[in-house]
Amino acid sequence: MAETSAFREAAGGWANGGPGERARELAARLGVRTVVLLEGLSDLAAVEALAARQGRGLAAEGVCVVQMAGAMNVARYAATLGPPSLGLRLAGLCDVRERPFYDRGFDRAGAPADAVFACSADLEDELIRALGTARVEEIVRAEGDDRAWQTFLRQPAQLGRPRPQQLRRFLGTKKGRKIRYGHLLVEALGPGQAPAPLTDLFASL
Repeated sequence: MAETSAFREAAGGWANGGPGERARELAARLGVRTVVLLEGLSDLAAVEALAARQGRGLAAEGVCVVQMAGAMNVARYAATLGPPSLGLRLAGLCDVRERPFYDRGFDRAGAPADAVFACSADLEDELIRALGTARVEEIVRAEGDDRAWQTFLRQPAQLGRPRPQQLRRFLGTKKGRKIRYGHLLVEALGPGQAPAPLTDLFASL
């Protein structure tokens, strides 16, 4: 796990203009063959949680999941880690509005566009719809966030908004909350409840 984290850090440094020797060395040592490019830490938490739920040892499969701190960075990561340089197979998970960044980045790197899986709004939206709003609110209460949730619902901007939109917005109102709930919502999924973009991504790996 420590070496996986080190590879992610080295890959990020390389994609942002630093040296690539450390990333190359770690990729070879870890046997990395595929990199899944994610927008951020909440997506990383959800993907890692689903891998654990499914008993998938991604590292043993030669798969490394990398968050890029924003979809606009995908072209640099794809060029660095993909066919033009390190030569790894690329896959991606993104919000639908960020799909053009992925399509352009993958195309320039010579990676197939069908290796990118897009969420209808974002991953939180997919998970909320998969679980249903009542179940998500149960999780919010179980996590001790009900008071904050009720206060949030009284804000004028939230009055009359559909519950899924309210929940999605709530998860993004506090630093670290999306990351924590990315893991928790995946943990709550029942058999066959995983959203299609996640299911399709894992089937492709």
